[in-house]
Amino acid sequence: MNTKNNRRRRESVERIEKVFIEFLQTKELHEITVSDICKASGLNRSTFYANFVDLYDLADKVREHLEEEVNRLYEPETTQGFNSDDYLKLFRHIKENPLFYRTYFKLGYDNQYQIKLYDVHQAQRYFSNRHIAYHIEFFRCGFNAIVKMWLMGGCKEMPEEMDEIIRSEYQGRSDR
Repeated sequence: MNTKNNRRRRESVERIEKVFIEFLQTKELHEITVSDICKASGLNRSTFYANFVDLYDLADKVREHLEEEVNRLYEPETTQGFNSDDYLKLFRHIKENPLFYRTYFKLGYDNQYQIKLYDVHQAQRYFSNRHIAYHIEFFRCGFNAIVKMWLMGGCKEMPEEMDEIIRSEYQGRSDR
């Protein structure tokens, strides 16, 4: 039986996702085929289609997994309604999982991600409740650019250094 949480099915999905992510490191999405993935993972096309509608569905599932994982990092903040400004745990996660983040950015999902942890109340205080949407977008784009640059450089700096870079860029706000 091919139930949703069947161990064999989960292993097949993990193999498909792993091969897909590996291919994306050297190819563009439109250059990858279901046949390529099946051949490299040693699975049948029927197994692929039992789990995914097409390559775009597979890409969306990979994105969802990463976003769920990042959201779990900040679950206490989300459930308890506070902002820890703890970028260090995110930078540690990125350093431990660079392949997933490079894939996420390569697929262009960073432009779609909604920052759920941005402290709107803090922004309202700093910016007199004006143009908050612009400040959120500025923060998201700037943060993503720094992460992309770090990934492209092979994550040579330690997560603590990256956290320091982000904090130094925003240090003046606490004095306002």
